[in-house]
Amino acid sequence: MFVHTVFFWLKKDLTEAQREAFQAGANTLTDIQPSVAAYLGKPADTERPVIDNTYDFSLTCVFENKADHDAYQVDPVHLEFIDKHAKDWARVVVYDAD
Repeated sequence: MFVHTVFFWLKKDLTEAQREAFQAGANTLTDIQPSVAAYLGKPADTERPVIDNTYDFSLTCVFENKADHDAYQVDPVHLEFIDKHAKDWARVVVYDAD
């Protein structure tokens, strides 16, 4: 399996409508095939010293292999999301694991 996890910190001056548009756009990423599973979420209400819950949204996609992940990266839906919403985030951090 190949797990692709992305954390988004949105710009602080976004309106609620812009945040909702970002979330709707990010939700389109969960439908890209050939992912095995995909989940978009916000920080959970958990507090321990090891938890970083400063981000606004996280996206986790699970693929069968790196080749499927690589196909996801160039999928038109993924590219459209980046083109449309890159202006909305202040920071993005990606963790890939296989």
